Amino acid sequence: MTKSKKPDTSGAAGGPASEDRPIGFDDVLDSIRATAYRWDFATDRVDWAKNAGAVLGGIDIATLRRGRAFALHIDPEHAAARYDGVTGGAQAAADAALPYALRYRFLPKGRRGREAVWVEDHGVCFTDAAGRPVRAQGTIRVIGDRRRSIRETGLCASGDRSGLMNRTELTEDLARLLSNRGGRDTKGAFLLAVINDLTRVNETYGYDIGDEVISIAGQRLAAAVRGRDALGRFSSNTFGVVLHNCDGAYIESVARRMIACVEGDVVTTSAGSVVATLSVGAVQLPDHAGTAHTAIGRALKAVDKARTSAGDHFCCYDPSAREEAERRRNIAIADEIIRALNDRRMMIALQPIVASRNHDPEYFECLLRLRLPDGSVMDANEFVPVAEEFGLSKLIDHRALELAVDLLRTSPDWKLALNVSALSTTDRHWADALEALTGKDRTLTERLTVEVGEAAAIADMEATAAFVRDVREAGCKVALDDFGAGYASFRSLRNLGVDIVKIDGTLIESLGADERDETFVQALVELAHSFGLATVGEWVGDERSVELLEKAGVSFLQGNFFGAPELYEDKAAAKKAG
Repeated sequence: MTKSKKPDTSGAAGGPASEDRPIGFDDVLDSIRATAYRWDFATDRVDWAKNAGAVLGGIDIATLRRGRAFALHIDPEHAAARYDGVTGGAQAAADAALPYALRYRFLPKGRRGREAVWVEDHGVCFTDAAGRPVRAQGTIRVIGDRRRSIRETGLCASGDRSGLMNRTELTEDLARLLSNRGGRDTKGAFLLAVINDLTRVNETYGYDIGDEVISIAGQRLAAAVRGRDALGRFSSNTFGVVLHNCDGAYIESVARRMIACVEGDVVTTSAGSVVATLSVGAVQLPDHAGTAHTAIGRALKAVDKARTSAGDHFCCYDPSAREEAERRRNIAIADEIIRALNDRRMMIALQPIVASRNHDPEYFECLLRLRLPDGSVMDANEFVPVAEEFGLSKLIDHRALELAVDLLRTSPDWKLALNVSALSTTDRHWADALEALTGKDRTLTERLTVEVGEAAAIADMEATAAFVRDVREAGCKVALDDFGAGYASFRSLRNLGVDIVKIDGTLIESLGADERDETFVQALVELAHSFGLATVGEWVGDERSVELLEKAGVSFLQGNFFGAPELYEDKAAAKKAG
């Protein structure tokens, strides 16, 4: 951050500069209740102007030297949008300087405190050749009446300049509807409308044309709702609608009208005509949701069902006792995951991966377990899907990496394998954490195999390939997990540059019972070997499967036949006792 020469501080503190004294950069920032920062994404370090602590509510700025620490002082409803707004999200251009203008609520005392101020965050984010953020620098200014400021400038937290409400305003209107239980507008609804296949439009025509489609769709949707109702941008390709004083029949009528407005005619853009389709999900209020947070969550569930439906692209949330019980259970598990991470109750279970030639353990896969307060243990298949649903996968991945590296240090003769989630394969922070935890010590990294799921690779091949390159450069091997489960195995092998493929266990568990699976496994092994890759057969449960896999030429075997996962602490205790 460029520092100006500090001006003479004589005269009234904080007052205007005298005519014979040049005003300094710090004076300008102080006069507009603003501060400045520079954020380095490789290290997550944030450097602040000297006045940052005072401007941000008297906070100790030393506690905000990392981007992740600063994020914990942002309202949870705004934190993810703020990161995407700064970095440009998944659609960031390569070697670009991306301007951003955001508004969000800052919490000086953190998320457990009651203080909050609205701030404007303006700056530029610089990306590298792969479109990944490298550095952001900007200013943060505390603002007063947020609603008046938005009306005057036409800007919003999502960067939308269409004149529609932004997500925060939309949420506020939704909350007002739900709080008006005694008024005449006690019945209403919240709808989410998603433009389908926008990724295809962006890849075919470019992101500018995608933005044109979004803008035109917004104009058409505005004609489908009444003046008393609220329409706004919920996220990049999603619009939200708050309907006031309506019943179930009207909700469906509006949804059908929205779909017809968008799909009834082609969208004329500067690149030509584009066909756009819409999916709409709705939730009745207050019957099926009592808070804005709940309403949004259930509308998201409804629109997800609408998008995956083969026919009708409208779905209204329909509560059921089973779904409600599952939802409450998942919330409880998510809370327990967070407590377990804070209390260091995440543990590693080890399962051997043996060599085909002699069945001796070659290395061990690290499988996560969660120790509950009562001493019982929860398997990963119980809490990992919940972690993915609630966006906790990255936190779990980082803790698993810490545990694996500690184990590599204490057991210098062991080799380990560690699975990472789809979110981490598209996040530079995991590779940075690997480097930081190992200290670039290749005696550690060369004994670690990182497993990447084929489904994640297919979903974002370019980002996953970059992740694989970074991890291999650090000294690790990389395995493609669940090989054969996806539809693009050949493409995955060609583009990713992995070292090992692990054949999907669902294909192996029926070996000996279905000749087609045996033929398919043989073909996958031959394909992998043609690329010079080692292979692992998963879920091996019986002698017959071992014989068929060894006949097919599989390099390694893994499954309960050779040993069930065992908690490391139990394994260590047994070894010590023996």
